[in-house]
Amino acid sequence: MRVYARIYDTLNEMKPRLHYAWAVAGVTFVVLLVAAGIRSTPSLLMVPLESEFGWSRVLISTAVAINILLFGLIGPFAAGLMERIGLRRAVSGALALLSVSVMATAYMRAAWHLILLWGVLVGIGTGATSMVLAAVVANRWFYSRRGLVVGFLSAANATGQLTFLPFMARIVERSGWRSLSLAVGAGAAVAGVIAWLVMRDAPSTVGLRPYGATEDSPPAPPAMAPVDALKFAARKPVFWLLAGTFFICGASTNGLIGTHLIPACHDSGITEVRAAGLLALMGIFDIIGTTGSGWLTDRMSPRALLCIYYGLRGFSLLLLPRMLARGDTPQLNLFALFYGLDWIATVPPTVRLTAEAFGRENTGVVYGWIAAFHQVGASLAALGAGGIRTATGDYRGAFLAASALCLLAAASFVVAGQRWSVGERVAEPA
Repeated sequence: MRVYARIYDTLNEMKPRLHYAWAVAGVTFVVLLVAAGIRSTPSLLMVPLESEFGWSRVLISTAVAINILLFGLIGPFAAGLMERIGLRRAVSGALALLSVSVMATAYMRAAWHLILLWGVLVGIGTGATSMVLAAVVANRWFYSRRGLVVGFLSAANATGQLTFLPFMARIVERSGWRSLSLAVGAGAAVAGVIAWLVMRDAPSTVGLRPYGATEDSPPAPPAMAPVDALKFAARKPVFWLLAGTFFICGASTNGLIGTHLIPACHDSGITEVRAAGLLALMGIFDIIGTTGSGWLTDRMSPRALLCIYYGLRGFSLLLLPRMLARGDTPQLNLFALFYGLDWIATVPPTVRLTAEAFGRENTGVVYGWIAAFHQVGASLAALGAGGIRTATGDYRGAFLAASALCLLAAASFVVAGQRWSVGERVAEPA
């Protein structure tokens, strides 16, 4: 028996250990999944709140717009907070805030409760668990395979925002919107416990190097402070190209489709559960699209990929109003499948261009500012689409405007991208 035990111990020692970076990436995926699911909840509450309290879609859209705006603006400072107090504390604290805030929405009675809870507090909490977290984890824990990891983690952002919607829509249908608020808040609490148990601040805290790093791999210098990083990046045209196109990305995803597709389907006689199913289909295919985009980003020109992604998105939005008017299920399913593949496939190539232009050590904080523009675009689109719906009675104008913006973004990577040498390293000021 001792001989067998020795053989077992020897083989066990020979087995390659799974790098702890993958455990951190896994728990980050869960955190982003839950936080994104929380952000998607207001799209299901829009019609019930309108019916129960008589609040207009402009008012509800205002709360959503504040949420999305803070989600973006908090990102750069969240990256700085992670540097100061560590990933573990920052992420667990954000999830605790989300849990309390979302549960409290079950007891709101006035419009200012909606603005404070869903707009301000949930916006702050989700801002600390945003796409910036994916960039920080990928660049801190991975020396190689960063494109793949960013794609994988970015997929969680849209997957959580979309995939849970049919389940949540059924909760609203059977038990009411307050039950949904309590369930979502409980989910945030569970994710917070998991993050506290598994998340670690850096590879050095567990005696490791970043995944793929060797003894000869140069250590990354410290990141710049958030405001200094913005001043540094804002002097370069490449920052405005990436920030401007990401503004359009946010407007055409979270702001328009993520917030208003369900109400737009409701206007066309499509049930909330069925409309939520369309968004869930997008979430499923987003995993494939964004992870695949990360794989392609490690092998192809990120500028070419972004041109393709924005162009195809623009053409699909051009066709959406006709599909909704017809209530054509096969065509809407096809739209959902395609839009899911393209939903945030833009993230991996944008992160790579950011790293190439501003350095790996500054990727998290500079990308945080770029992501802030993403959420400003989403915020304005959420508010603007609600205003267009109230003024005209439908969403056609909002969809066509978003289509034009996406085609403009695609063209910018052909024209401005060549002129501004996207991807060339920008020297830091002495």
